[in-house]
Amino acid sequence: MRSPNEQLAEVLARSGLSRGELARRVRAAAALRRQPHIAPDSTGVRRWLQGETPRRPLPEILADVFSEHFGYRVTTYDLGLGEGTAADGALVYNASYAATVETVADLGRADVDRRKLLAAAPFIAVAGVGPSRDWLLNTLGQEPETGPRVRAEDVTAVRNMFTTFQRMDIFQGGGSGRLVLAEYMTQHVYPLLRRTHTKDVRRALCQAAAEQTYLLGWMAYDNGENGTAQRYLIQSLRLAEESGDVALGAHVLAGMADQATLLGNPAEGRRLAQAGRHGLAKSTSPACLADLWCLEGRALALLGEKKAAARAVAASEKEYERVRLTEEPDWAAFIDPAYLHGEHANTFRDLGDAATAEEHARRSIDFAKRQERARRGAMSQAALAVSHLQRRDLDSAHSAGLRTLSLSRKVKSSRCVEAVQDLQRRMRPFGTHRLVADFDERAREFVAAA
Repeated sequence: MRSPNEQLAEVLARSGLSRGELARRVRAAAALRRQPHIAPDSTGVRRWLQGETPRRPLPEILADVFSEHFGYRVTTYDLGLGEGTAADGALVYNASYAATVETVADLGRADVDRRKLLAAAPFIAVAGVGPSRDWLLNTLGQEPETGPRVRAEDVTAVRNMFTTFQRMDIFQGGGSGRLVLAEYMTQHVYPLLRRTHTKDVRRALCQAAAEQTYLLGWMAYDNGENGTAQRYLIQSLRLAEESGDVALGAHVLAGMADQATLLGNPAEGRRLAQAGRHGLAKSTSPACLADLWCLEGRALALLGEKKAAARAVAASEKEYERVRLTEEPDWAAFIDPAYLHGEHANTFRDLGDAATAEEHARRSIDFAKRQERARRGAMSQAALAVSHLQRRDLDSAHSAGLRTLSLSRKVKSSRCVEAVQDLQRRMRPFGTHRLVADFDERAREFVAAA
């Protein structure tokens, strides 16, 4: 026996609409969608209230009808009609600014209210093709709807929060504070995007929202929530385009490239990094260019293109020589020697060049230690350990592996967990050696606790 849909009944009562009027509005909305066969009557509405779930696209149409009536976003989840399309819709790079605002708002609510279900959303390897192409073509969106005007002070308040959350990610890992940021964005930032703004305020607001939406995606990625991360990154790219900040858009593409490469799609990672480079003027952000070359090198290494990978690393280092920190945006703070040398170490590790990998790993470790960046230190210690394994130096690899474990315990980062597990796998060819057994036992305890 079906249970009555109390959520739908509550929303209908609050709207003041009769069953017949709701049915009429649904028919009208369906006709605008060129779906005239969708023609419910008041009896159909009564069945929905009694617990019958209407077939798609009726739940989405109902959500649109109530959203238009109330003047704010109502989702299928609010109506008790399932998860709707928040996860799927967030993979779409929409030319409409208004539609983008609703998509990112729905995504934020899904993240806060239905985290487990959203976390199960898959990573789609080719989903970045359309967004990166459209970003390069600089597609323009639509104007927002009218409403209370956003002031420059509102944007400043949003910007002031970015540094706090970015530092939390850098020093504590993406799993620390991510849901706090999601709640902040959902309650305070995304609603601002719906309101009216002057042209300058709108661009600044979209820039600030894009920065923090990217950070949400990056934190989700670092916490192993790859499907969620991908969706935030795509919407961040769209908001970056709306802001007119080309460097920020290229930065988002760098994050998408990193994710694609590390999830086993280096060809896609290379293409995304190249898209970012092609859209970014050399004078805009040398730090971002250094990052894009760095990530292209990582992808090339996994593709087995040794000379091209080495050239990309050299280009990355050359670009970083031009960096002036005071002239770089706040989001570029993490693109520093600790980060770049750590990534270069991984590139040469994948190329089998143990000596060069060790050199870069040690540089990264030194910088990370001075900054007390445990996550970066742990990942570079893991790269150092692998370089030792590649030269059959198990004693040194074991020592670096223990340092990896020690630093990884200080942060909440699935990437650190994966680095430890990678070391476990790479030590197995050394058989039953006591150092292998010791590290394996310690690693299993760490992974279980994480």
